[in-house]
Amino acid sequence: MSKKENKRFNDNTRKTAPKRGGKNRRDYGENYEPRARRNATAGRAERTAARRSYREDLREIEVQVGNDGLEVVAGRNPVMEALNGEREVERIFIAEGAEGSISKIVAIAREQGVIVDFVPKEKIDAMAPDAKHQGVVAKVSAYKYASMEDVMEKARVSGEDPFLIILDEITDPHNLGAIIRTAECAGAHGVIIPKRRACSLTQTVALSAAGAIEKMPVVQVTNLARTIEDLKKQGIWIAAADMDGENYMTANLSGAIAIVIGNEGKGVGRLVKEKCDFVLSIPMKGENNSLNASNAAAILMYGVRRTRELKK
Repeated sequence: MSKKENKRFNDNTRKTAPKRGGKNRRDYGENYEPRARRNATAGRAERTAARRSYREDLREIEVQVGNDGLEVVAGRNPVMEALNGEREVERIFIAEGAEGSISKIVAIAREQGVIVDFVPKEKIDAMAPDAKHQGVVAKVSAYKYASMEDVMEKARVSGEDPFLIILDEITDPHNLGAIIRTAECAGAHGVIIPKRRACSLTQTVALSAAGAIEKMPVVQVTNLARTIEDLKKQGIWIAAADMDGENYMTANLSGAIAIVIGNEGKGVGRLVKEKCDFVLSIPMKGENNSLNASNAAAILMYGVRRTRELKK
């Protein structure tokens, strides 16, 4: 065989030519794949199976959260407040490896007979995708609104005149949560919100309230104007927060009182404002002529608290 013919022979039979050690492609038959490709294929199959299982796990949790009618409370302090509050905690999920105050949460949960599950962090992320969960979430019964009787009873037990916060169409959940938090700190007895055109109690509100939502009664009413009339009949003075009123630092804030805080953009509505006994203003000395609703509410609430403390 000539050199040229030998080269052609080698080119045509290269793929089936025997290799050293007796290992050649013919040994694998028609299913032959190079070793690197075989390993890659096997690894890819395992990864695909793992991802499919992971997605099924997440889907299972999402279904549980979405269909069982329970709220998800995320974060260590909110979960702790839920355990110490009146709502029933159904189950707690904790990220594997979480440390610190987690041990206290676990101890209280087990003392109350609440099931605690230690799960991968990815599952916690799936249950509270938009929250800073700090490695712990709890499934609890939905937030319950209080009644006006609950608020008056809270005032009676405190030994003080009723001190209420009325919110007229507050739509930002962070503002609502901050106001509830400040109301609890300032010793208010209840917060009143309307059912329509306003933010209701949500998970975002609960996070912004930092646990105060479990301690501060929130009443949801159909008609704010009618509610104000009923409160006035019970001897409660109603003060609206607006720019054209009396300086809150010189106003009489003693006795039974309710502070009305208006919408972030429009302020207190005309009809609601007409029902109020007087208007309170916060003096502005800077170039800006307005405050955030939660900031204005905090200032006026502590104006009331200051009056009560001085009276003592």
